[in-house]
Amino acid sequence: MTLEAYFNRQIQLWGEATQRSLAKKKIAIIGSGGLGCTLAMALGTSGIGEIHMVDFDTVSSHNIHRQIAFTLADEGKNKAKTVVELLERKNPFLKAVAFDMPFEDFKALGNRYDLILDATDNLPVRGEIDRHAKATDTPWVYASVEEFNGQVCFFDKADFEVFNISDHKPGGIAAPIVMHIGSLQANLALRYLAGLSVAKDKLYYLYFNDEGELVTQKFGMPVKS
Repeated sequence: MTLEAYFNRQIQLWGEATQRSLAKKKIAIIGSGGLGCTLAMALGTSGIGEIHMVDFDTVSSHNIHRQIAFTLADEGKNKAKTVVELLERKNPFLKAVAFDMPFEDFKALGNRYDLILDATDNLPVRGEIDRHAKATDTPWVYASVEEFNGQVCFFDKADFEVFNISDHKPGGIAAPIVMHIGSLQANLALRYLAGLSVAKDKLYYLYFNDEGELVTQKFGMPVKS
């Protein structure tokens, strides 16, 4: 198996030089649940050279329906390590590393990244990600999902503190909306890493109305003065 054969359709999309440039990129995905699994599946087979998965949690049977990297046989295993094992079986050109620890411990390691992706499920940790990203001058992509709605934002200069950072526990959720939001997040990430244009500091809010129609709204995020 060669790189040219494995990524043939992407090379047709943007050329061999761009594809090879992705191999020099390193990203961190914070969280290996529903969003993290979708991001790992989408980006782990796109040619990014190194992906670090961060999660101290273990696989639970009630989460597998939307956490597409896991099966019932994975119950009780660490999520980050399980995702990494799958990525290594899918893509021979990827270096994947699992970090079985909270984000607070992970950021203390001092690793540097081209991009950080938020796949957590609580605002306080996202606030920590934003502060760490600003301190290290690293862009990051935020995403959240609940019920039939979700939101995504590529944070560069905008102030995440405009959100009411509380320990909110998400309500019910179905698998398709998780994958939909994760795919949008992954597309923004891949475009950025491939050197294509990306709308930064703009919040995309997506939801299904009572008629089942997908509605997308966009909001400019304020920049901290």
